Amino acid sequence: MSTTKSLQGKVAIVTGAARGIGAAAAIELARAGAHVVVNDILPPDDTLKKITMVGGTGSAGVADVTDRAAVDQLVQSTKDTHGRIDLLVTNAAYSDRELFYKADLDGFQKTIDVCLWGPFNFVRAVANVMIEQGTGGAMVCISSPHAFKAIPGAMAYNMAKAATDQMARTAACELAEHRIRVNIVHPGWTDTPGERKFFHETELNARGSELPWGRLAKPEEIARGVLFLCEPGSEYINGATLPIDGGALLPHEQMFRVSGRPG
Repeated sequence: MSTTKSLQGKVAIVTGAARGIGAAAAIELARAGAHVVVNDILPPDDTLKKITMVGGTGSAGVADVTDRAAVDQLVQSTKDTHGRIDLLVTNAAYSDRELFYKADLDGFQKTIDVCLWGPFNFVRAVANVMIEQGTGGAMVCISSPHAFKAIPGAMAYNMAKAATDQMARTAACELAEHRIRVNIVHPGWTDTPGERKFFHETELNARGSELPWGRLAKPEEIARGVLFLCEPGSEYINGATLPIDGGALLPHEQMFRVSGRPG
C-alpha cells in the first residue's frame, strides 16, 4: 500500500477496472495521488466509490476495448478533460474454456479481441498522446503465465497472452526514446470474480491450498506490483515481466496438480 502521494498530479487510465485486479489497480493508483479514469463495459460505480474512500479521485470511462474508435474517443476525451495522460494499465480480459477443436469460434475470437486487440488499441492511442506531450509515461500490461504455459482448454487465451507480451516488449523498444516505459505483470492464480466463471468457492479454496504459498493471490497484491511499475522510482525498469504468483513457477511438485485456469 502506498503511503505517499508518489503519483500526485498524474492521470491514469485503467481498463477492465470495474472489478477484480483492474479495480484494485485503479484504487491503488488513486491512493497514490493519480486521477484514475476507470474503464469498463460494466458500471464502475463500486470502484469509483472505493477510490473516494481512500481519498483519491476518479471518473468513469465506459468503452469497449475492442472498439478502436471508442478507445480513441475515450483517450482523446481524457486528454481534453484532464490535460494529459501519464499512466496506462491494460487489464480487461475475457476467456472461455473449451478444447480448441470443439470451441465456439465466436467466443474464441472474442477472447483474442479483448485480450490482444484491447491492450493494443489502448497502448497505441495512449502512446500517441504521451509522445505529443513529450514528458514520458508508464504503461503496464496485465498478462498471464498463459503466455508461455500451454494450458489445455485455453488456446485462445494462451495465444492472446503470448502475443500481448510480445506487443508490450516491442512497444517498450519503440517508445524508449520518448521515455515511455512499457512493462508486463504476470499474476498468478488470483481470487477474482472472473474465476467463479470456472470454479466454485470450495474448489478455489482447495486448489489454492495446493499452491506453494498455500492460497490464491488477492487482487490488491497484484495492484501493488502495478503501482510499483508506475511510480517514478521504477524509471529504469522497461520491457520487464514481473511475476506475482507466490512462487507458483518454482519447481514445486504440488503446483503441477493444479489444472487449467486463467492467470
